[in-house]
Amino acid sequence: MECIPKLLIGSMLLVLVTQSDGQAQVKKAHEVSFTKTSLTRDFIAEGAAVGDVNKDGKKDVLAGAFWFEAPNWTPHELAEPKEFKKMEGYSDSFLDFAMDVNQDGWVDLVRIDWPGKAAAWHENPKNKPGHWTMHPIHEHLGNESPMLVDIDGDGRLDILGNDPTAKQVIWLRAPKKKGDTEWTKYVISSDENLGTHQYTHGIGYGDINGDGKKDVVIKSGWWEGSGDPKKENWKFHPANLGQDCAQMYILDLNGDGLNDIVSSSAHNYGIWWHEQGRDANGKEIWQEHEIYKAFSQTHSLALADLDGDGDLDLVTGKRHLAHQGKDPGGLDPALMYWFEYKLDGKDPTWTPHEIDNDSGSGLHVTVEDMNRDGLPDIVTGNKRGVHVFIQQKGKTVPGKP
Repeated sequence: MECIPKLLIGSMLLVLVTQSDGQAQVKKAHEVSFTKTSLTRDFIAEGAAVGDVNKDGKKDVLAGAFWFEAPNWTPHELAEPKEFKKMEGYSDSFLDFAMDVNQDGWVDLVRIDWPGKAAAWHENPKNKPGHWTMHPIHEHLGNESPMLVDIDGDGRLDILGNDPTAKQVIWLRAPKKKGDTEWTKYVISSDENLGTHQYTHGIGYGDINGDGKKDVVIKSGWWEGSGDPKKENWKFHPANLGQDCAQMYILDLNGDGLNDIVSSSAHNYGIWWHEQGRDANGKEIWQEHEIYKAFSQTHSLALADLDGDGDLDLVTGKRHLAHQGKDPGGLDPALMYWFEYKLDGKDPTWTPHEIDNDSGSGLHVTVEDMNRDGLPDIVTGNKRGVHVFIQQKGKTVPGKP
């Protein structure tokens, strides 16, 4: 285990917010810095999850066939480990998520394999020794950035992705009853030409058209939610939303009342936001804006308020050796960055801050308050290992109204 002391990333931002009495109030940000700990340098997964595995009140890390016990990050096997060679292939754990699947009060591991292969979850043995029991979720789960989101509004996280064998975009409803282990499939689209390939890049969930109902977005357009997510074959709206990407997030970035989309480049250079607008006839149009392109392979993206100013910042990193060095910039340093968001008038800006140059991220980034100090921390897993970045308490930045 490798611990690297403070990585100082200065961030000073002040935002004016309005109280209910109409008085302007300065919301103070704080400086952002991190301490990095490498839990392992072995290639075991391309994602990492967070949860209190052993119920000791401390947040642990789960990645691939292991969970790492806080606070000393002691590794424990939860499945039979395998050896993966970073220059020759991939792991059997592309994304890892933590949730209590069977609602027994113990956090389990949702483990998503190679795109198109079976997805499964591993049942927490409640501090008993031995490997965790594995249960199937779905025989074929595709898309390279499947998401855990609450699709039906029942408070349980579901899975959004595709079924490349059935040629469908789908969501899988999490087990609802205590003790239940069955995930139920619902079809969003059966058009085989729309986001159904096992290696589809990019998917997101949110309200595109502002009608209060959640929609599903891919890089070639979006499906309009009807309010009943169990209804099949949602209405599709074509749109050009950029290149192959990863997680796609839907939110109003320029304050015009229309939700926009932010995404990153899976195998090339670029992080973008796509601005939603209207033409002279009131028709929906999209305009692409580049945020950053200094490094490639940002195959994962997260939103979090890192500096405490009330706005969501971007967190991403380079997916080290995503295609064994064959992508543009594929052999460059494994960078980890966050982008400080600010809305100045009508034009949002993102100030880049380097967190680290020897880790990067995999297929998703986990942002979680690991030590319960009120500051968001970052956890990643990829071909450079599994890493925890603990945010250090920095001074607040005083400002003027």
